[in-house]
Amino acid sequence: MEKKEISRAVIKRLPRYYRYLGDLKAQGVERISSGDLSSLMKVTASQIRQDLNNFGGFGQQGYGYNVNYLFNEIGKILGLDCKNNMIVVGVGNMGSALIKYSSFRSYGCDIIGAFDTNINLIGKTINGIVVQDYSEVGHFIKEHNVDIAVLTVPKEAAGHIAEELVKYGIKGFWNFAYTDLRLGPGIVVENVHLSDSLLRLSYSMKSKGVVND
Repeated sequence: MEKKEISRAVIKRLPRYYRYLGDLKAQGVERISSGDLSSLMKVTASQIRQDLNNFGGFGQQGYGYNVNYLFNEIGKILGLDCKNNMIVVGVGNMGSALIKYSSFRSYGCDIIGAFDTNINLIGKTINGIVVQDYSEVGHFIKEHNVDIAVLTVPKEAAGHIAEELVKYGIKGFWNFAYTDLRLGPGIVVENVHLSDSLLRLSYSMKSKGVVND
């Protein structure tokens, strides 16, 4: 059977479903209707049903959704039942902050290494991870089966570093460099631009008249 192509818009909404269902689970809620979930998430009930129907539906007419079951199933869809080893390349302020973030393991991701070219950072320990010289990255990847590289490097270096890491066997990139990476078939890239989010906030505030000109 041919695998169904899921739209990017649906995929972008899945983490939000997972987060809201996690909150409901923590509150002891056992089931919820699409209408009640719609009220919480400010997404139409029809949209919720359409999104979840891409993966089998999960709901029962007259019952709604079992919160724990749906939470776990969306987690599986998002790949949280798989373990991904990650390395951070570039251990400045952003890289250090990501290494210190302790919740990645709950998402199936484990930071196991950190690399930089700055001699003042090499040898420093951050959250139990010793920063290594970037020249050692290829050997480390081979020895530890690394799946994902987190890039927090200057945009001028990002492309070259990413292409080098692909040669070492990296298949996934979480890219915080201020540039969009495109690395060819078989390589998955999530480009993250925090400034884009800030600019959207700035636009919304100005358009609603809540900032001074």
